[in-house]
Amino acid sequence: MPKRDAKAERLKALGVLNPSPQRVRAAWFEPGGFFDARDLVQVKYEMLRHANREGAAKADAATLFGLSRPTFYQAEAAFARDGLSGLLPRQRGPKGAHKLTPEVMAFIEQHLGDGQMHARALARRIEVELGVSVHPRSIERAIARKKKR
Repeated sequence: MPKRDAKAERLKALGVLNPSPQRVRAAWFEPGGFFDARDLVQVKYEMLRHANREGAAKADAATLFGLSRPTFYQAEAAFARDGLSGLLPRQRGPKGAHKLTPEVMAFIEQHLGDGQMHARALARRIEVELGVSVHPRSIERAIARKKKR
């Protein structure tokens, strides 16, 4: 039975497990050393440091650390903007109910007062009358949040 790797499990849970640690060729990431090629944040930071402090070309630094040039530039911008926390993974996609503007929420509340209109019918009316496509489940969650308050 293979030995459990708690660090790799933790890195994966945090979303920072390097999917290709074998591609990291920097000598200071040798197995058993201080640096861990499985830690993507550490790899990105060292890649940026190598290019910035040691004067390596950005493309060469990206290759040495097993990452692409676009990843280098994204990491560089994130680090400049947010520091070390910029290298941590971010949630992808829209954040929150961005289509449920105050106007749409007022429309929902107005039509909930008319009786028990189902979310699917409400979504159709919102699209026809306001021109906004909202998923029925988003409406259900918004109503539930409103009732919680």
